[in-house]
Formats: sequence, C-alpha cells, structure tokens
Amino acid sequence: MSIEVRAVTEQDEAIWRKLWTGYLEFYESKVDEAVYQSTFRRMLTPGEYEPNALVAWDGDKAVGLVHYMFHRHCWRIENVCYLQDLFADPSVRGKGVGRALIEAVYAAADTAGCPVVYWNTADDNHTARLLYDRIAKKTQFIKYQR
Repeated sequence: MSIEVRAVTEQDEAIWRKLWTGYLEFYESKVDEAVYQSTFRRMLTPGEYEPNALVAWDGDKAVGLVHYMFHRHCWRIENVCYLQDLFADPSVRGKGVGRALIEAVYAAADTAGCPVVYWNTADDNHTARLLYDRIAKKTQFIKYQR
C-alpha cells in the first residue's frame, strides 16, 4: 500500500462526503445537508481559522480523511491545532492510513508554527487508541460539553 495525503479540492466533494459520512456513521451520528455544504465550503475558504481537510489516497482510491483547524490559545503565544475528525476506510485499517493522516497534520502544524496538535476520541475506540498511544501523549483531561 502506497499512501499519498493531499488537501481536499473542489473536485473532491463527493469523495470527501463519502468519507465523512463513514466517519459520522462510525460514531452513530449524522449532520444535516446544510452542515455538509457549509463545512465543505468553509474548508475551501482561505482563512486563519477555517477548517482544513486532507484525504489519504492509495493509488486512485480515497481511503481516509482528516479535518483539522488552528486556533488561539490562552496559555501560548502561538496558535494550536485541533485535529477534529480522523477516518480510515474499514478495508484499510491497520495499514498506516491513520498514521499518515496524523503525520500530515503534524507537518501542517509545524509549517504554521503550531507546537501543539491535540484531539479527542471515544474511550471505547480501542483500535485507534493503539495508534494514538504510539504517536501522541495521552493527557489527564476529560471532555465536558453542553
């Protein structure tokens, strides 16, 4: 398997939509059509705080997706990077797609001068956590949400 990671373009909307739908279904969730349209449009809009999307390719097959964004932080001068969504097609899990996508986000953060990349995952997402434990440091923080 040869994985190439590149930014989402306007021509990738159907591919992006399919991968993001797979991610949402994995977490037994869904979003309205307006959210699909708005999110895709925002990812193509230049701006410091707009979301970014990368797709992992194995040849001509899209096999993974990551969304990330930079934002200000009260404890740092530099921005930080939030990796919001990460998805590998079930047929390629365990073959380096997730690692390639995370490393691409790390590289984007380094280029942008962001020393921190962070993300959340479900406590029971054991397979993904095996990777995360190897390439990042688990913190003691618990997420709360209104």
